[in-house]
Amino acid sequence: MHNNQPVATVSDKTANFFSLFASSSTLICCALPSIFVALGAGATLASLVGTFPFLIVLSKYKVIITLVALCLLVIAGYINYKTYSMPCPVDPQLGATCMRTRAKSRMTYYFSVVIFLSATLFTYVVPEFI
Repeated sequence: MHNNQPVATVSDKTANFFSLFASSSTLICCALPSIFVALGAGATLASLVGTFPFLIVLSKYKVIITLVALCLLVIAGYINYKTYSMPCPVDPQLGATCMRTRAKSRMTYYFSVVIFLSATLFTYVVPEFI
C-alpha cells in the first residue's frame, strides 16, 4: 500500500498557535516596556512591574525569547507553505471547510508575524532613537 500524498506530522493550526504564543510573548516581555517609556508612561510601567514582577525576569531573556519566537515563526511559515498545496477533500462541504480553515490559518500566521515585527521594532530599534 503506497500513498503518494504528503503526510503532515504537525498541523498548521498547532504551528500557528505556537507562533502566535511566541510572538505575543515578545510583545509582553520586550516591547511593552519600550512602548510605555516612549509614550511617557514610566509610572504605569513601574506599577505594571510591581504587579507582575516576572516581567523583569522575562526582560533579562529578551534576546532568547526573540530568537525562539523567530524560530517558531519560521517553522510555522514552512508548515503553512507545505500544507497550502496539500489537497482538500473532494466532498464539497469538507473541501469548503478545508479552504476556510486554511485561510484562517494563514491569517493567524500573518497576524503573528505582524506582532513579532512590531515587538522587535519597539524592543530593539525604537529605543535607539529615544
